[in-house]
Amino acid sequence: MAGPLQGVKVLDLSRILAGPWASQVLADYGAEVWKIEKPGEGDDTRQWGPPFLHDQEGQNTGQSAYFLSANRGKKSLCIDIQTEQGQLQIKQLAQQADILLENYKVGGLARYGLNYASLKASHPRLIYCSITGFGQTGPYANQAGYDAMIQGLGGLMSITGEPDTHPGGGPQKVGVAVADLMTGMYAVSAILAALHHRNQTGQGQYIDLALLDTQVAWLANQASNYLVSGEVPQRLGTAHPNIVPYQAMQVKDGFILLAVGNDRQFRSCCAVLGCADLADDPRFSSNALRVQHRDVLIPRLATQLLQHGVAHWVKALSEQHVPCGPINNLEQVFANPQVQARGMHIQVMHAKGYQVPMVANPVKFSATPLSFDSAPPELGEHTDAVLQQLGKGR
Repeated sequence: MAGPLQGVKVLDLSRILAGPWASQVLADYGAEVWKIEKPGEGDDTRQWGPPFLHDQEGQNTGQSAYFLSANRGKKSLCIDIQTEQGQLQIKQLAQQADILLENYKVGGLARYGLNYASLKASHPRLIYCSITGFGQTGPYANQAGYDAMIQGLGGLMSITGEPDTHPGGGPQKVGVAVADLMTGMYAVSAILAALHHRNQTGQGQYIDLALLDTQVAWLANQASNYLVSGEVPQRLGTAHPNIVPYQAMQVKDGFILLAVGNDRQFRSCCAVLGCADLADDPRFSSNALRVQHRDVLIPRLATQLLQHGVAHWVKALSEQHVPCGPINNLEQVFANPQVQARGMHIQVMHAKGYQVPMVANPVKFSATPLSFDSAPPELGEHTDAVLQQLGKGR
């Protein structure tokens, strides 16, 4: 497989999403990823369906869409970590690996001699990344953590959804497991930073990464708003807490997302909407004032927008360089000419001869372009080949 991480080996003891998402990115970048799975069962997400992929004859392959989303480019090895033989095989693989990724409960691997302290003694160059719900320290360290619970505990749901006073109001989780996904992406960046450090010093290191820490970290401007002002941010639906108008707006035949980022764009927006007088209203002359008076401004804009449909407003506003766009469903997303031109929908050939539809990695390297040659593996597909290649066949 092409990519800038060719030659890097990853021993992946993680499952579900945060860890597998990280190891899939590393695989996309060219690393060889050994995914360790429980014999007869495998990663829990293999059973998380429907939907399940069908082959060219329309037969159910038994591969869930969920599993397919996070396991491209890996080699699946069935090893029973609870047996002495399995523990020995994992240790032998770890000696060959540059990176070990795991998401067991705190202390869970120590009983098998597979914790960082045990492996570091004979492999000081190893980069060992542990992903847990709450990290290796603190009063919650021994508790299990799951994405939806972390979205709630970590504050995201308190700022996601319509206000309690609106129809359908109340906290909402995001439509994908963003705490897991962001933790996976932080894991990738941390691992690459540790690789750089090892290239300079020859020393590996331990990475302690928690879903809750990650969730708190990427509250971004909302966290900063609270820390600076002392005021607890509230749910605003699609509206932005710091920019107005910047939200979903209903039009004649649907919705658009209007994203006015500065005063020039606001003036242009008002002109296109046929309410140029609003740009001269002193209550709306700056973004700070528009935020202060959003409850007056937004209804005025809403009335104008109901006069025409999505296509009209997207064309008219875009021509005047006012950021806006339709709110697409996923069918519309993958039919979008820009998404297609960027190659975001790919087909990867499975070892059994059928195509697997996938979403491409979005990174475009100029010198080491990515290739997607390996579909998510069958359970245990590579066990014998990898162990025999290392001279440790069963």
